[in-house]
Amino acid sequence: MATVTATEANFESLIEENDIVLFDFWASWCPPCRAFAPVFETASEENPDLVFAKVNTEEEQGLAAGFNIMSIPTLMVLRENVIVYMRPGALPKEALSDLISQVRALDMDEIRRKVADQQHAS
Repeated sequence: MATVTATEANFESLIEENDIVLFDFWASWCPPCRAFAPVFETASEENPDLVFAKVNTEEEQGLAAGFNIMSIPTLMVLRENVIVYMRPGALPKEALSDLISQVRALDMDEIRRKVADQQHAS
């Protein structure tokens, strides 16, 4: 599957209807964003069972602000509606492939337990 454009209008459906969604927060004026774009696109073609969504931070300022995006590109990965990765910076192809493998291997029951424990401790 090619990348899709994420907007405030379709964001909820993207994360609710798909197990794993990778979001690339970017802007057209950002050289590292432009350098990461083909890596992200290639990964989307190599992993057609996952959703790769691009968030233009200039057009979707509400989404960027809602996730406190301070630096771009920022890659955010959700699995089963839980943010499992969120870091700024462009990843090389090998690092993105490795990240995708790690996300696929996560024990989501364990992740949900940890999230619940953190919420109870707060």
